Amino acid sequence: MSRGYPFDEAATARAVIADDGTLLEWNEGARRLLGHPADAVVGRPAARLLASDGSAPVPSGGRWDGTLDLRHLDGRTVTVRLIARHRPADGTRGGDWLVLAPPPGAAPASADDALAEAGLLQSPCAVAVYDDRLRLCRMNDAMARVTALPEDRVRGLRITETGGLPQPEELERGMLRVLTTGRCLDVRVVTGAAGRSWLVRMAPVTGPAGRVRGVVVAAHDVTEGDRARQRLRLVNEASIGIGTSLDVPRTAQELADVCVPVLADFVTVDLLDPAEHGGEPPYRVVAPVPLRRAAHRSVLEGAPEAVAEPGGSEVYPEFSPQAAALLTGRTVSATVAAGDLDKWLAWSAERGERVREFGIHSSMAVPIHARGTTLGVVVLARHRRRDPFTADDVLLAEEITARAAVCLDNARRYSRERDTALALQRSLLPRRLPPTAALEATSRYLPAARAGVGGDWFDVIPLSGTRVAMVVGDVVGHGVQASAAMGRLRTAVRTLADLDLAPDELLTHLDDLVVRLYEESGGDGGGEVGATCLYVVYDPVSRRCSLARAGHPPPVVLEPGKPPRELDLPSGTPLGLGGLPFESAEVELPEGTVIALYTDGLVASRDRAGDGGRQLLFEVLGDETRRLGERWGHALDATCDRVLDALLPRGDAADDVALLLARTHALPADQVAAWDVPDDPALVAPVRREVGEQLERWALSEAAFTAELVVSELVTNAIRYGSQPVRLRLIHDADRLICEVSDASHTAPHLRRAKTFDEGGRGLLLVAQLTERWGSRHTAEGKTIWAELALPKEERRPERDAR
Repeated sequence: MSRGYPFDEAATARAVIADDGTLLEWNEGARRLLGHPADAVVGRPAARLLASDGSAPVPSGGRWDGTLDLRHLDGRTVTVRLIARHRPADGTRGGDWLVLAPPPGAAPASADDALAEAGLLQSPCAVAVYDDRLRLCRMNDAMARVTALPEDRVRGLRITETGGLPQPEELERGMLRVLTTGRCLDVRVVTGAAGRSWLVRMAPVTGPAGRVRGVVVAAHDVTEGDRARQRLRLVNEASIGIGTSLDVPRTAQELADVCVPVLADFVTVDLLDPAEHGGEPPYRVVAPVPLRRAAHRSVLEGAPEAVAEPGGSEVYPEFSPQAAALLTGRTVSATVAAGDLDKWLAWSAERGERVREFGIHSSMAVPIHARGTTLGVVVLARHRRRDPFTADDVLLAEEITARAAVCLDNARRYSRERDTALALQRSLLPRRLPPTAALEATSRYLPAARAGVGGDWFDVIPLSGTRVAMVVGDVVGHGVQASAAMGRLRTAVRTLADLDLAPDELLTHLDDLVVRLYEESGGDGGGEVGATCLYVVYDPVSRRCSLARAGHPPPVVLEPGKPPRELDLPSGTPLGLGGLPFESAEVELPEGTVIALYTDGLVASRDRAGDGGRQLLFEVLGDETRRLGERWGHALDATCDRVLDALLPRGDAADDVALLLARTHALPADQVAAWDVPDDPALVAPVRREVGEQLERWALSEAAFTAELVVSELVTNAIRYGSQPVRLRLIHDADRLICEVSDASHTAPHLRRAKTFDEGGRGLLLVAQLTERWGSRHTAEGKTIWAELALPKEERRPERDAR
């Protein structure tokens, strides 16, 4: 097929030489240049065309140019300027060199050539020439169109006098610099009204002697390139700036912040309210659509264009841009001038007033979709920028919204799971600590700000004999699984505590439970894999405290008048390793000692290295003792808050925090009575009389009969079935009387059903019927059988007065 333009292919001499030096092609231009016909040279070595006998030059790289002496057909030598380009081999041919010779007589045009004149005037690039006084000499048609000023009206004027291009003062300073330095200069300027960007290139105009005679200025419209770079930058900023947290309102605000002012002057983000659909976005959106304002942003301070405030909800009719975008699932663009918003603004008079007040002229509503779920809509509007939204703007807004939608959905899912886990954990943690005569306690629980709810827990468990157990633990992991595991372990601890096990024995059983739970989960990491725990038992009668820990931080104690110190306890291994022993320690604590139990989230911080958190805890507790003196233990609730404020000033704990503060009480000696019981059932009666006398001294006349009967049964059982020594102890608590009988036998008693004519076997059944609760606990010397009797209101002791 012939070409559609009158080019003379023979004007250029052209030849193709194979990599081995064989001449492959020879066109008409080559024949005109050297006289050799194609059939005489094609297929022969190209070196035969050299005028000299020397070898041909060996080109390096992919290009070569130079001058060669070639042999003409008539025998004369022709000096030719050649350009050669190597062409690699492909599937149809081998590698070769394309050799060209420029046509003869190709000289530069003269100064008065018509083409040279037309090149300036008709060039599509806007060009102007200024003299050494920076006054306009020539301007082509393209520059006249850019400046909207014809040449004949502005010739001889300076650019600052004519204007036309933006920022003329800056441009003239640049032209002066080019004039004085003789170096080229590029200046970028922006037209404010149209929002267009220009690259103004300046170069010196020199005379024959090299003297700078003026400046040539060329203006290039680079608006689209700048906008493309701006869009890429905005998408990059969206990727970095959106989703920095797992908080839904904050993520929505980040989306609005990214879009203003680069893409829009005012942006709103409205989300479907999950609370109206069972905690999940609706499966299908129907009009009218209720939306809740999550965030907005404006170029104007305070966002005066907004009708709704963040957190507020509003219902949008079908013809609103928000509802239309959600119902169709596509972006809805609208302009005021085209009347697209008339019905919507008439329905919402307040919005219509804001549109007129601020001059909003264009808007687009982009639905927020993620993972097949519709989350809400983002609306972008312009009023300061005069240009409407373009198709590229729509694509950009959709790209940013799509990226933000994933972040919003992640935040929504995280918030839902976190709320579920937190609700579960709140339900599993004690709502209030039980009042006990042994100590007064207060606690705090703070979920992790970023990692999610974990498995930290605490508890205060009343035990027999006015003793009390305190426990604090931390399950590995976060989320619902960690909370569920925490609930299991807390229940297990309370169950084991009811057995009155020693702290080390309780942790051993708890360790076995964690191992079994992990095995039940299949060992795939989906179940409980470990925990730490600290278990403390305090006896207000002996003022002794038994403790054991499984990889947990030891407690901090503050004895009256002394600085805080950390109890030196065997560390133990975390729960779940299995088979390793735990060790108990025992300390005696003066009355009024404060014990601080906590999880490592309280003292572990990225801002503090080493033991900095623990040292700060010591300082805060020490300051409390100095500030309040002996009364500080009665302000435990305020002390908890001060500890958290000092160690976690922003409240953004990296891990869960559980804190339990307890102040010990000692049971006065006059509230405890004890007897050694002889190994003779006949001597039970004298013991019973002594008990009656003691109850009379305690003014417990109404409880005396029942108490004497219970004591008689327990002592008789101990003498008959136990081992010496047998010891009886009565404890007068505030609202109850506790009877304890200890012996050296390790055999635990049990209820049994006595037959009709049996003379015995009803003792423990009688005790169970007469008391509130009863039980037994093993001791190092044997066992103790105990029973608790509720005292009548009139015989109860007054609560301990706060000092």
